[in-house]
Amino acid sequence: MLNIVLIEPEIANNTGNIGRLCVGTENRLHLVHPFGFEINDKNLKRAGMDYWVHLDWKQYANVEEWMEKVQDKSRVFLFTKHTSKTYYEAEFQDGDWLVFGKESEGLSQEVLKAFENHIQIPISSLARSYNLGNAVAFAIGEAKRQILFSK
Repeated sequence: MLNIVLIEPEIANNTGNIGRLCVGTENRLHLVHPFGFEINDKNLKRAGMDYWVHLDWKQYANVEEWMEKVQDKSRVFLFTKHTSKTYYEAEFQDGDWLVFGKESEGLSQEVLKAFENHIQIPISSLARSYNLGNAVAFAIGEAKRQILFSK
């Protein structure tokens, strides 16, 4: 199981899509406040998250509370465009933390300074960024591929 972390997610539909992805790939979702939406029945239904009851998820009041739960900082991978190392170069293991920032700004300097493993998903110069849900799907796919084929 991987630990997928969304720090300050802003869009309910992206979070819902990532939640569905975590259910389908048997990963745990960690959500760090503040959110740009409320987790309530109305938002869950609008985002198509009727499977939310099957999601293994945790939420944290802030970044500091989440960081206290991380036992091995070397197994935390921050996805950011501010690095040249790609996620293909990372060596993922079961239990790793894959961390993504909010849609509008990415990860804060505070978070980037707290961990050493900064990686990016390659993208054409014609596009500014990927949709958050797509980026998480790329990351889970590569990490699961490495974990399954290393056995």
